Amino acid sequence: MRILLCHNYYQQPGGEDRHFEDEIHFLRAHGHEVVTLVAHNDTIPGRARLGLVRDALWNARMAQALRDTVRRCRAQVVHFHNTFPLISPAGYYAARDAGAVVVQTLHNFRLLCVNALLYRDRRLCEQCLRRMVPWRGVLHGCYRQSRNVSAVVAAMITLHRLLGTWRRAVDRYIAVSEFARRKFIEGGLPAQRINVIPNAVHPDPGPGGGSGGYAVFVGRLTQEKGVATLLSAWERLSGRLKLKIIGDGPLAGEVETAARRTPGVEWLGYRTPPELLAIVGEAACLVMPSVWYETFGRTIIEAFAKGTPVIASRLGAMAELVDDGRTGLFFEPGNARDLVVKAARLLDDPAMLNRMRREARREYEEKYTAERNYRMLMEVYHQAGPADVQAPQCNNYDPVAESFQCR
Repeated sequence: MRILLCHNYYQQPGGEDRHFEDEIHFLRAHGHEVVTLVAHNDTIPGRARLGLVRDALWNARMAQALRDTVRRCRAQVVHFHNTFPLISPAGYYAARDAGAVVVQTLHNFRLLCVNALLYRDRRLCEQCLRRMVPWRGVLHGCYRQSRNVSAVVAAMITLHRLLGTWRRAVDRYIAVSEFARRKFIEGGLPAQRINVIPNAVHPDPGPGGGSGGYAVFVGRLTQEKGVATLLSAWERLSGRLKLKIIGDGPLAGEVETAARRTPGVEWLGYRTPPELLAIVGEAACLVMPSVWYETFGRTIIEAFAKGTPVIASRLGAMAELVDDGRTGLFFEPGNARDLVVKAARLLDDPAMLNRMRREARREYEEKYTAERNYRMLMEVYHQAGPADVQAPQCNNYDPVAESFQCR
């Protein structure tokens, strides 16, 4: 099969970027011809503001590049990951116009919410979920704490709701959890076109030893990730269990201060995926204290792949991924005291911890391998209905040079 994968990279690498790259690798490993068209938010600084607004709503230049790529390489499926802000939903129409079917993975709530989180002012928020115009997101400056920038995102959402883009221009959606699927249906996406395919960890990193004697947090250092809850809990633990924090973000200063004053807390900053997995594999547990819904939680299944149990907020997709008492433990979202209780429970029961390590690894092997993900993805492509045509070999498209090679 000939597949064009499209993605707008973020300035700070995250789970969506890694999933996109993993998908390229295992599709090619199965013999598919994979072409990529990418944009990167690193190119945004210095660009004219009006041009960025235009591109977020409808990027005609990128749409033409995509249309040309599909036609010359005769791609059967165009699979989008992130399109905001530099690819834009115009890409859907270009792909269909060129004869390909369109698949969109829903990594976040961007089609429903200005900040893509369904979270505002330290609490969950669904006020824009069912509205044609998400005006509250503009009023509250939900995106980057700016009403002007939020207005651009709201305009993109409204324009494509009015055009019927989400219903007419996408053949199949992929939600990464049942919880996320339900939210998108509430927000108006067609239920019959949304499949659930959880993320995978590729390649299999193998189980870790779990002998490090510490807990680990992995994620962007932001308020919605529950960083304040995490730091408060470890201040209460008073060094009983060490904590390694991996990640960077707006709250890096607070984390750095906490690491200096709180016994056993260490901030490691950014780590490469192999380094991250090695640290997670030796941890007693991974802590995921998010206070927003989380559409999935890639760090959870990375922990499972290493045989590391997870202490997570009982919220959103996290409540779907962790089996309380078997592969980890739940605590009340935002409740540092409850997190302390659950961490102490694991610490005080080595037999339960060992049992959870075995069950966490089993959970990965049964649900989150690349092979299982691949079979489910092929079923979605089949349901989308690509035409069976022959294609030349193509290399990756370069949107800057606006060139590619086919033979």
